[in-house]
Amino acid sequence: MISGDKRAVSRAPAAENGETEHARYLANRRREHKRKPDFDSDGTLAYDFDSMDAIDLIGLRREYETAGLRRAEMHSNPIEQFATWFSTALNSALPDSNAMSLATATSEGKPSVRVVLLKAFDQRGFVFFTNYKSGKGRDLDANPQAALAFYWIQLERQVRVTGRVEKTSREESQEYFHSRPRGSQLSAWVSHQSEVIDARRILEARLAEMTERFAGEGVIELPPHWGGYRVAPETIEFWQGRANRLHDRFLYTRQTDGSWALDRLAP
Repeated sequence: MISGDKRAVSRAPAAENGETEHARYLANRRREHKRKPDFDSDGTLAYDFDSMDAIDLIGLRREYETAGLRRAEMHSNPIEQFATWFSTALNSALPDSNAMSLATATSEGKPSVRVVLLKAFDQRGFVFFTNYKSGKGRDLDANPQAALAFYWIQLERQVRVTGRVEKTSREESQEYFHSRPRGSQLSAWVSHQSEVIDARRILEARLAEMTERFAGEGVIELPPHWGGYRVAPETIEFWQGRANRLHDRFLYTRQTDGSWALDRLAP
């Protein structure tokens, strides 16, 4: 594993300072939109789009200031490289450092994306947990391929992963499930994830029911519909922001013999 990734840690506050102007702009916009709304005669909200100031999306940008990446700095194994970058994100006290976008697709290729939490990683891949009957679970049953994206904005870094997905073992799922707070364990029984419900009171009623059901039990049973997935990486890209949008990008591609090829990509 590589060590001594101190440059990014010390630069984290600088990236935040670089966003001050836009942070003020957005804060002002939020204050403006808190004014009392107007209503049409039928009681619906009235929006006068012609009089609303356009949000300056074209001008919403920031410069990247990091020193960048060199091939000589990259580990021969991308999991070791990820471990170094992930440790840097954790040590920089970034919020939700383990948050990642998870993209899946149906058998027809219709995509969807959401944010989930990374709960483990090793040479086998990247692990997250969910309800197997959820939308992403149904996608992965039909099309067991996925893409992940980590974005650590203060470090001006992204990591992108693509690969085949498999379920973790029941033992792995049980170990993680029983490490969760009891309320979260109960919620896994309560929520039929991604299904339409009439009102929140249905969830609250189910929670009361499950709380009573497991009241006398020290250990809550792992639901049969809940567990982990592992994304076995086929490609892993490391992206470092650079000045003038000439970013550094390095792509690892798994070879048939299990080794990794490393290429620099144009930004």
